[in-house]
Amino acid sequence: CGWQVNMIKIDPYLNVDAGTMSPFEHGETFVLDDGGETDLDLGNYERFLNISLGKDNNITTGKIYQQVIERERKGEYLGKTVQVVPHITTAIGDWIENVASRPVKSGTNPDDEGHEADVCVIELGGTVGDIESMPFIEALRQLQYKIGRDNMFLVMVCLVPLISDEQKTKPSQHSVKELRSAGFSPDLLCCRCETELLPDVRKKIGMFAQLSPEQIISVHNVSEIYKVPLLLKSQDVAEIVANRLKMYLPKGMPDIRDWEQLCRKLDNLEKKINIAIIGKYNTGTDAYLSVTKALQHAAVSVNRKLEITWVNASSLEDGADKAEKDVAIAQLEAANGLLVPGGFGDRGTEGKVLACAYAREKK
Repeated sequence: CGWQVNMIKIDPYLNVDAGTMSPFEHGETFVLDDGGETDLDLGNYERFLNISLGKDNNITTGKIYQQVIERERKGEYLGKTVQVVPHITTAIGDWIENVASRPVKSGTNPDDEGHEADVCVIELGGTVGDIESMPFIEALRQLQYKIGRDNMFLVMVCLVPLISDEQKTKPSQHSVKELRSAGFSPDLLCCRCETELLPDVRKKIGMFAQLSPEQIISVHNVSEIYKVPLLLKSQDVAEIVANRLKMYLPKGMPDIRDWEQLCRKLDNLEKKINIAIIGKYNTGTDAYLSVTKALQHAAVSVNRKLEITWVNASSLEDGADKAEKDVAIAQLEAANGLLVPGGFGDRGTEGKVLACAYAREKK
């Protein structure tokens, strides 16, 4: 669209950051240029927008409470009773405004001093109605009042499950009702569904949400995540946002010809390349998301379709079950290349070293 975009991710958990969280439960910890250990979503932001984010672009309940308690200990509240409203909510709003006003730096040019953002996208994780999210929803409501309704565009993501081949609207209806009770009305409803949202279902959701059918966006399953921008463009999302915020959308924008070319390339990849990842957090691939994305980008650049074989590092060690070890070695032999990512603790270290030795000996 020609707009410079900044990003903020809000995680309503009491951890100060994601650095000590289990990869099994939370997925990978994404490390930013300034050393910030954050949610993996910030990695998605950087990859899609080609920007460099900092640790302050990730807000957690732990960070906010830590900041407020430190101020209270220093006497900055002048003896007042420190409460969630207004002190926590004010701290959240101030943090958002501070980060949103910072220049956004390029993700590929280290000499870039940054540019002022036209739009700051704020993602609030969790579910509407969660106790943990309430201070953040109230803070955003206060921020909307402060900056004006015309300067905030609210997108709500809701689920439309497919049960017995029928798209159900009740979860979406209740989510919108819950959000309204908190003082918010969505401007756009993005409905996650397995198949494309049916016209009658779109109208029904729109009636309960008091939105036109055009404001009900079908975000159904696609074969590649890179097709999602095409999906949104086909439903005029950029135009809806621009009109609502009274922002100028240059003629011919959004220009996503590069995206279309990429998607065509992904659809036409025939030759395969198999990479074995020898890891220790193989229950769910989110633990190595940045690694798999980097491999996918590299594979596409050389016109190959990536296939990943997950090998448990512990299965290669001397004390492993013989059948498991034989399977793991066979997987190494069948791969075109091996990748050994990092990990914490001693578990699996011997297996990783053995995998490295195998790669060197077999070239």
